[in-house]
Formats: sequence, C-alpha cells, structure tokens
Amino acid sequence: MPVNRQVVLASRPVGEPVLQNFRLQQGVVAEPKDGEMLVRVRAISMEPAIRGWLDDNDKNYFEPLPVGGVMRALSIGQVIRSNLPGYAPGDYVRGLMGWEDYSIVSADTVLLQKVDIAEDMPLTHYVGALGGSGLTAIVGLDAIGRIKPGETVVMSAAVGAVGHVAAQYARHKGCRVVGIVGSAGKAKVALEQVGYHAVVNYRSAANLEQAIREACPEGVDVYYDNVGGPTLDAMLNNMKTFGRIICCGMISSYNRSEDPPPLYNMWQVVARELELKGFLLYSYGDRLPAALATNLEGIRAGWLKPIENKRVGIDQAAELFCELMSGRTTGKSVLEMDLPEQRGSPASITPISLTDRSIFRRISGS
Repeated sequence: MPVNRQVVLASRPVGEPVLQNFRLQQGVVAEPKDGEMLVRVRAISMEPAIRGWLDDNDKNYFEPLPVGGVMRALSIGQVIRSNLPGYAPGDYVRGLMGWEDYSIVSADTVLLQKVDIAEDMPLTHYVGALGGSGLTAIVGLDAIGRIKPGETVVMSAAVGAVGHVAAQYARHKGCRVVGIVGSAGKAKVALEQVGYHAVVNYRSAANLEQAIREACPEGVDVYYDNVGGPTLDAMLNNMKTFGRIICCGMISSYNRSEDPPPLYNMWQVVARELELKGFLLYSYGDRLPAALATNLEGIRAGWLKPIENKRVGIDQAAELFCELMSGRTTGKSVLEMDLPEQRGSPASITPISLTDRSIFRRISGS
C-alpha cells in the first residue's frame, strides 16, 4: 500500500512562519466511504491567506487549523477511487485538500469542481493562472474594478500570484498599469516581464504617497489592493473621485494579526466618494467559467505569460510557504507533488478528511 505523507501544523507561528512550525509525517491511505472519493493530490497552491488559518482566533473565514492538523490549501488532484456520483477514476478535481499525497473528498469539499485539463497547459497552471489566483485577478478587475480602456490601474504585490496576472489583463484591456513592489529585482521583473508602464518601489521611496502621485499624476481610477496597511493608506490619497478599490488581500497584516497596521486616510473614502469592496472568489462562482476562458485564451494568444515559483516534492512544502510569507517570491508559488507510490513505500496513519463545510464560515459568524 502506498504511503500518505502529510505536512501538519506542529506549532502556531508567532509573526512570520518558520520551518519549525511544521512537521512531515507518514500515514495510511484511507478508503473512501459512500459519497466520497480518494484523490491523489498533484499540485498545491501556496497562498498568503493560509497564514491567517494558523492563528487561534475568530478573525478569518476558516476555522483555525488545530495544532497537529494537516495543512490545507486549494489543490488539484486526480481521482483514484470514487463512491461519489458524477466522478470517476482519472477525473481531475480542484478543491480544498490537505498538504498530503492523498485526500478524501466529497460533494461538501470547499470549492470542489471537476477540471478539464487542456493538453497544451501545465497541470500546475490549474492552481495558478488557471486556478484561484488567476481567476481572482480577472473577477476582481471585471466585477469590482469594472476597468475601462484608458484608465489608470495600480497593483500592489505587483509581481505576486494575483498581481502579475491582473496587470497583464488590465494592460490587454487598454489600461495604463502601475505596479508597487518591494525590491529592485521585482521592479525589473514588473517592467521587463509583466509589462507595467511604471513601477514604484515602496522600500526605496522616501515618501510612498508622493512616489505614487509622481507615477500617476492624473490620479488612479482602480486600485487592486493585495497588501493593505501603509500602501492602502497612501493609495487613498491618490484615488480619483469615484475611484474603485478592490480589496483582495492584506498581506501586510497576515504575520501580525494581533497588531495590524493602522489606516489614517479613511476619510478619503467619503471625500472622494470611493468604492472600497472586499471579495472572496467563492462568492463569484457564476463568473469563473468566463474568467478561466479569458486566461486560457490569454496564454495561448501570448498576452498572458504566467510566472511560477515552483518546488517539487512534499518535503519542500513548508520551506516554500515560509519563503512566500517572507515576501521573497515572484509570481505564483506552487508545489508540484512527486509520486513515490510508483516506487512503493510503507504506511501508518490515516489522512484528514476535508469534506466538512463547518470549517468554512463568514466573519459575521454564520
């Protein structure tokens, strides 16, 4: 019987996560019950939002992961055995699964969907540009940003998983695109690979608000916010009247949930009659097929060039996540699983089942 390697939460991070917060263990492969299927995890999406699930509080949209629990993420895998109508061995599915070789999945698995893998696309793209982060980029700009040709769009975390896709889409739609980055290396990637018209380095800028104003002298129509904190504060004073702010992420506070950075310029939401709206992708399910089609077409046509920060092997999972949360990565961080079952190995512990929607909640407490 093949082994089921799992990455579990060994201890709760204090601030930025470190390798010691995680542990790799071995377990047996569980048999799927009625209404379940066994899925071989093939690629795992590393998301900054995972950091919030590791804190023991009620400030997130998932219940906290217990110490000793298997880490979880949006992943893609292949059905091995199925007792779930509509799914057969060989099907590819995407949903919330464990950081493990094999997960038990049911109709109640969060974000579960069957995925048709295009022959000309790498599998890892389906947890990247063709997965949650890539679809988030399109849905945010279309549904909330409502971008139009000629508008100025600013992107924080400009070469991150969402930002680098959103920027290429906005440029393709005829917008002027300005990126905010944290290093000279990322500025170079933003300008030369992603295609930003201008870039602001928030670490080297003497005055971030002024640097944004110089890059956007006529003001900003749409701001795609992936970081929150001081960058959002600076952007509030650079928005045009009736500007739209897409609140996608707050990575500046993920490692400091008990002491988030303050905002001082919120009055500008009133003074400039701004729209500031947060969103989670699961609320826009009706838009996902069109967003997927857009990104597929973009990759094939050449106007969308995904950037992947890829590691191979589950033993690389914790290091990849820690690297992501340190701010050192560029593009989409994705773990491609190795396949040791092809060689055969021992086993001993059952995997977690991620079929219970009770882990999922809105902050309102529903």
